[in-house]
Amino acid sequence: MGRAGGVLELRHLRYFVAVAETGSLTLAAEQRLHTSQPSLSRQIRDLEDQVGCELFSRGARGVELTAAGRAFLDHARLALIQADSAVEAARRAAKPIKKRFALGFLTGLEITWLAAAMQVLREELPTVDVTVSSDYSPDLAEGLERGRLDLAFMRAEPKFDLAYTLVGREPLMVLMSSDHPLTSYEVIQPQQLVGEPFIGMVNKAQVLRAVIDAYLERSGVHITPTQGADNPAMVMSLVASLRGVSLIPAYAQALMPWSVVSRPLAGDVPTIDLVAGHSKTNESPVLKVFLSRLPELIGLASDAGARITGVTGAAVRVTASHSSGSART
Repeated sequence: MGRAGGVLELRHLRYFVAVAETGSLTLAAEQRLHTSQPSLSRQIRDLEDQVGCELFSRGARGVELTAAGRAFLDHARLALIQADSAVEAARRAAKPIKKRFALGFLTGLEITWLAAAMQVLREELPTVDVTVSSDYSPDLAEGLERGRLDLAFMRAEPKFDLAYTLVGREPLMVLMSSDHPLTSYEVIQPQQLVGEPFIGMVNKAQVLRAVIDAYLERSGVHITPTQGADNPAMVMSLVASLRGVSLIPAYAQALMPWSVVSRPLAGDVPTIDLVAGHSKTNESPVLKVFLSRLPELIGLASDAGARITGVTGAAVRVTASHSSGSART
């Protein structure tokens, strides 16, 4: 064994850890380090010379760590981790991490609103990583509250303390099976829904349910739902299979299969608010830019075919009660 000293390099530590973890100079050389076994053996001997003691015992079964080697191993691993961390920190400093902006959509709304949202962000995109997801409105509200989302196009959920900006009011339509007798009518009176298998809203569609219930009550119509659902796909499936009817927001027409059709309601057509929701404590600069461009986004979405009316871009105040007109919930 030579005299201790010399320059200890990171490559020596990497070679040492590879041999220690494989228990073989040959395997470490071929599978981990992609070098020749004789070259690796020389590097390990150089390391032992610099440390001043044997780190491995050589035998017929390969190599095994000595007591000194076992003591050296933990420190070598830590040194490599710290070196890798230092490199990553330097790279982050040289090229700052992109800002993150997480957008959420009520399932189905992304068809007409996503392209508009991305266009509004076009000037920010070079420095922003935008992620997109779709979900039920209450789940979007929870994502905003927990910080997983920055902004969501959703319903104004009364159980969550969020900030909402009105971006549109969607008219409700009558959904029916494509072979339903009511398809012969161009518009549907609410009284015509009485006696038909009716698919109501349940579970996570409470805001829409409140709007529908208020509309039917206002129209003097009493309907007991035959089945309940909380997402457009299930509503359409039940309507088609039961040859029934339901009331849905206009955006869902873009999701309709051939087995169902829609008709407008006659008279005082109910609407449901579509809002852009965000946490009141979110200080994201990208969010501020996005909110400032909501009027532009509304125009783009309208051009793309979003069925929205009476848009003001006004803030929405949410309470536990529901109005009898357009949805505020």
